[in-house]
Amino acid sequence: MAGTETGSRNRAVRARVPRPRMSAEEATERAIDGLSALEHATERLLDTVAGLDEGTIRGASALPGWSRGHVIAHLARNADALLNLVTWARTGVEHPMYASRADRDADIDEGARRSGRLLREDLIAACERFMAAARSMPQSGWQAEVVVGDGWPLTGHEIPWLRVREVWIHLADLRCGFDLADLPEEVQEELIDDAVAHYDGMADVPSFTLRVDLPDGSQREWIVNDTNDSSVGAVRGDAITVLAWLTGRGDASALSGDAPRLPDWI
Repeated sequence: MAGTETGSRNRAVRARVPRPRMSAEEATERAIDGLSALEHATERLLDTVAGLDEGTIRGASALPGWSRGHVIAHLARNADALLNLVTWARTGVEHPMYASRADRDADIDEGARRSGRLLREDLIAACERFMAAARSMPQSGWQAEVVVGDGWPLTGHEIPWLRVREVWIHLADLRCGFDLADLPEEVQEELIDDAVAHYDGMADVPSFTLRVDLPDGSQREWIVNDTNDSSVGAVRGDAITVLAWLTGRGDASALSGDAPRLPDWI
């Protein structure tokens, strides 16, 4: 469904399985790694958007009902939304991602109608604001707990990786010369880990084993939505095919095993 956050689903019937708490040093290192990965992703995004003319920006994206302008506007507002989470983690004062879902959607629709020049300037400024705030985060902020818009808790060091996911996946949604098969090998496992975590506690997602063939030739296994069900099935595939399936950007036809139907990634 267009007009919705990557990974933002109806979580009214879910309860996230908490991740192990990291030390301050570990959390900071993970956040720094995420910011380094984000620099690369952002550079690719801005280079791509810089090359789009007005007609291309008004053209359809891979998301139903959204033009490329909608995707660009969303990426700008997502940067500001995650900046709110950085502020929350740094200060301890609640700063929700968005004032409301309606306000969020209205901002994206309004932004999508801007000229290509204004869209680019807005995106650049939003990316710079987020990076500046994240770079100045004190170590304690990377251990702080915040909450995304649907009540889903996460720790500060996860915020940069949320942005990495948004940039790469929506860059593919632009359909302008980049698709998920072009993802850097070093972020593929991380993005799968992030996608798997979003299915924790979903009542309409069965528990199953996910075996992924990673780019370095190794294999990693996840239990998706672990409910301690001894009858869980297994699904296997390469990293890109699995990630596309988990995020609703591809089907399960190239996966082995009995792949369950997943809720819309909206």
